[in-house]
Amino acid sequence: MTPRSVLNRSLLAVAGLVLLGGGLLVLFAGFDVYRRHDLVPPVGWPLTTPNDVLLGSADRARWSSQGWWWWPAVIAALVLAAVLALWWLLAQVSRRRPGSLPVGGTPPQEGVELRDHALSDAIAAEAGALPGVEHAAVHITGRPAHHRTHVRLTLTPEGAPGAALADLCEGPLRTARQSTGSPHLPTDVRLHVSHHKPHRAE
Repeated sequence: MTPRSVLNRSLLAVAGLVLLGGGLLVLFAGFDVYRRHDLVPPVGWPLTTPNDVLLGSADRARWSSQGWWWWPAVIAALVLAAVLALWWLLAQVSRRRPGSLPVGGTPPQEGVELRDHALSDAIAAEAGALPGVEHAAVHITGRPAHHRTHVRLTLTPEGAPGAALADLCEGPLRTARQSTGSPHLPTDVRLHVSHHKPHRAE
């Protein structure tokens, strides 16, 4: 899972919990659940009866006494939050993966395409079998004509970064170039070493 996926799922989880909590709060008050079931809400809990409002007259007067800048600041913060949420939504909708890659060199053969998932899985499987490599993850981004391959290699404690990088270039990446007929395959490689317990000397 990429850091972007982790961030997106975390933001979706937080937004979902906030919306769920707000919806339950409104439903409990609208259906008068607290009174019907003899439930005692916490002190200061908002929206406990159908006649309650989220921001009463006393609260509005108290916040208005903060100064002329208070409400403009609140409105500006809400507008900024809405713009950021819209930007994030549009970023998710826009395609960041090429989908299908042309095969057959330049110009590519008409009607012959390779799915980006298939190519990334093949590179990851071959890279994961290299000496000194414990795990390999590959994903492809960009447009079909200008795609970029991102490789993340997790090396064993005994693995040599230089040798692993050379094996990657001469093995999986060369195979990918030959398979697609593309002489250039822009690639970003990140090397990590797996954690291991220190050895005890007797």
